[in-house]
Amino acid sequence: MRTPFTIPPNEVEITAIRAQGAGGQNVNKVSNAVHLRFDIAASSLPEIIRERLLHLGDQRISKDGVIVIKAQAHRSLEKNRAEALRRLDELVARVAVTPKHRRPTKPTWASVARRLEAKTRRASVKAGRGRIDD
Repeated sequence: MRTPFTIPPNEVEITAIRAQGAGGQNVNKVSNAVHLRFDIAASSLPEIIRERLLHLGDQRISKDGVIVIKAQAHRSLEKNRAEALRRLDELVARVAVTPKHRRPTKPTWASVARRLEAKTRRASVKAGRGRIDD
């Protein structure tokens, strides 16, 4: 899921870390972890999205406005880098979506009065049907 605007690669700082497995059956497994750092204030994102990102309650965003994303699901460095960039894209895309305008849950007094008047008129017309006046 791509955002309407792309994040320039020079604004994203990626650090690669090779970590040895903690032991166990597959001791030789080396995970290529990626730490992605993205500074919200120094980015070229629109102002409204920067504000929303800063006020988003996500633990990956620090108080000084730096997003740190860690990815080490895959063994290859390229896949982990792509995974970290995808997570950053998702985070920005979630903030970039503007909520749809919803109608208020309560109807206005004017519409309630109109409906009530129409209902009363219908009831009086129905009551008058079939009645033979002398």
